[in-house]
Amino acid sequence: MTRIITLFCFFIAQIGFSQSAESYLEKIRNNEALLTAFFQQMPKGGDLHHHFSGSVYAEPLLERAIAEDFYLNLETMAVSKTKPANGNWENFSSLKNKGKLEYYEQQIMQTWSVKDYNGSVPSDDQFFDSFMKFEPTIQGHFAEGMLELKKRAIAENVTYIETQLSTIPCDMNVSGLADFNTNLRQAASQKDEKAVLKLLDELYKSLQKKEAKKYAEDFNNNFIAKLHKDLKIDDEKFTMRYQNFVLRFMEPVDLFKNLVIAFILSSESKLTAGVNIVSPEHGENSMKDYWLHMVMFKYCHSKFPDVKYTLHAGELTLGLVQPEELTWHINDAIYVAGANRIGHGVDIAYEANSYDLLKYMSKNNIPIEINLVSNEFILKVKENRHPFTLYKEFNVPIVISTDDAGILRSNMTEQYVLLAKRYPDVNYETIKKYVYNSINYSFIQDASVKKQLIKDLDNRFKTFEAKFSKN
Repeated sequence: MTRIITLFCFFIAQIGFSQSAESYLEKIRNNEALLTAFFQQMPKGGDLHHHFSGSVYAEPLLERAIAEDFYLNLETMAVSKTKPANGNWENFSSLKNKGKLEYYEQQIMQTWSVKDYNGSVPSDDQFFDSFMKFEPTIQGHFAEGMLELKKRAIAENVTYIETQLSTIPCDMNVSGLADFNTNLRQAASQKDEKAVLKLLDELYKSLQKKEAKKYAEDFNNNFIAKLHKDLKIDDEKFTMRYQNFVLRFMEPVDLFKNLVIAFILSSESKLTAGVNIVSPEHGENSMKDYWLHMVMFKYCHSKFPDVKYTLHAGELTLGLVQPEELTWHINDAIYVAGANRIGHGVDIAYEANSYDLLKYMSKNNIPIEINLVSNEFILKVKENRHPFTLYKEFNVPIVISTDDAGILRSNMTEQYVLLAKRYPDVNYETIKKYVYNSINYSFIQDASVKKQLIKDLDNRFKTFEAKFSKN
């Protein structure tokens, strides 16, 4: 990287007073090294589509597993702090004593991330299966991850991260509701929104409000707020906020309980900026309950109208699911759930009445979170197959994000390099607009914080662009 930056500075020195950042970018469109140096130094604002656990690189997670002598499943490369009853598990100290540690380290890196990916398993399986294998190394070590992400962001001129981080439990007891999962799904299968909302209202009233509020207060005060303050996450160079999320694969009642808690969290904390829903969109429960989940968001919005939420929607492509399943997920995320932002949105070209949907997103300022590296690896969608140009044509607000930079072995700079290489009609001013979008469309609740981040961007761009007017 030092060599690339040196090369960049050499070229800058040759530019003279007549050159601008705009014209220089056009000159280097086809040179990836020069593009990398350019975008490494360019201010990049915020990363709004960002999974905490998927953004920490595998190296420190592996170091932690070895240092704490975790047990390793020799077939799957999953780790556990204690030895499970079933499976072929061996602790790291034993592997080291047998001289096998280096071999398994290589296997782990190729399982916990896309390092040296060789196509031996489907790319979506490689990606989504990795989370639970390294998850035990994340638990209890959120502080180290937060500091890693902050340090890396500052190094590449990212000033804000809105990360998806949740420790919501799914075990809050709700008695007498054994038939609710069946009843909810039956009503959902008939698209009977009135019946679903009635059932959700009964479920909401049955929740132990004090217990739900206690979970929320504990998360806000004893986890997020404490970590955030103790680590001094916010400073003059960097700001972080958090999205709470629910898991698509859960049964409806458990998911709804957690969703209510997530909305309570965001309504009561300025640090918890919003709510999301995660896990593979093409999973069995994800597909079966998708519309039901959207109605759940609609219901929670009626109870907590000030809470913002962004939804993973349309992270699908032809062949991954049946063609008819590509026609309605983004529609329902917007028209049923009322999403404030959309994550991925890759299947937009297949969505029913896609032109009208795109016009609606543009008119109502509903941004799309574009994740180029992620979409290429997981869905094999890139270049002119990617709907980026479609969103741009309809003036849908665009933000550029990383998704899971740790697993994908990527960073924010690479997203902009790919953007500039693949879409030559996207000029510097447009890219700069996307950077400002990442702050303007963030879920930061404190207006003064957002205002300061915009002011900081103004100053950073002024400094960056001044480099192109010096001999």
